[in-house]
Amino acid sequence: MERLGVAVTAGLAPNEVVECVKLAEELGYESAWMAEGHGGDQFSVLTACAVATERIRLGTSITSVFVRSAPTIGMAAACVDYFSKGRFVLGVGSSHKVQVEPEHGMVFANAVPRLRETVDVVRALLRDGQVSYQGEVINIENFDLWFKPYRPEIPVYVAAVFPKMLETTGEIAQGALLTWCTLDHARTAARHVAAGAERAGKDPSQVEVASLISCGPAGNAAEVEQMIDSFRPVIAGYAGRFPRYRRLMALAGYEEELETVRREWQAGRQQEAMALVPAPLIQKLGVVGTPEQCRERLEEYREAGISLPIVSPRVSGPGAKERAMDVIRACAPR
Repeated sequence: MERLGVAVTAGLAPNEVVECVKLAEELGYESAWMAEGHGGDQFSVLTACAVATERIRLGTSITSVFVRSAPTIGMAAACVDYFSKGRFVLGVGSSHKVQVEPEHGMVFANAVPRLRETVDVVRALLRDGQVSYQGEVINIENFDLWFKPYRPEIPVYVAAVFPKMLETTGEIAQGALLTWCTLDHARTAARHVAAGAERAGKDPSQVEVASLISCGPAGNAAEVEQMIDSFRPVIAGYAGRFPRYRRLMALAGYEEELETVRREWQAGRQQEAMALVPAPLIQKLGVVGTPEQCRERLEEYREAGISLPIVSPRVSGPGAKERAMDVIRACAPR
């Protein structure tokens, strides 16, 4: 059976996430990934998923290294790994200044050193049960763990977009986590991850390149248009709020259109911004079509270097759980 993950993002209550993850396990998905944002504490929700499932891997996509201390991340990871009996994957990333500072009241600075050092601290804490650390941005006199972790090492995947972080990921992590990834970007990202791995003396094939891929299976042309429209709000939001992802999306050839989307979004005209997202861009950034067409496109991502495609239903509002489950069923591995 082909390896396929599923990502649970905004739009679902914590108990609905658990139901979707249980369904994904029944259908043969190899992993389930939980975002955070404003949707509830991801470690708590994944713990609930852990006790409700038996086989599926469970990961964070992603935990921000700015809004929790490194020892807190280590403890949380160890707890989910304990309750899942060794099925946890720690996905970490820097998040964005426009989230970290206004939403959490934390200072966003030195993102790459903070990420590297957080990974160092987490690994030392799990391995040794205690950590003392003096780094460029993190200094810990001593922190000890009061229970023995289920495993002394947990796989770490790092969220990355552009070359510097992609190569850092290849150096320090077991996997890279991408999102809003076109086929062209998949090829480029895989090369940078491999370059970082080689620089660190690692076998590039041992570093997984995973990507969240927005999927909208549809039965006919009208439903395809509905699915394309359903992606407009989230793409407009990313383009309007996050410079990093707007730059990434612009590489697909829609720089002027995305700049217009940004201006409308930041001016408070969100409906107008959504309407301006080009349909061809949506089809480059996501997977829309019949279930068979979706599977074929996911295979194209594999051929482009994505070793683990992660199906991401983009749902919200009434009936969101049912729509998410429909996507999970339609895109299930074979």
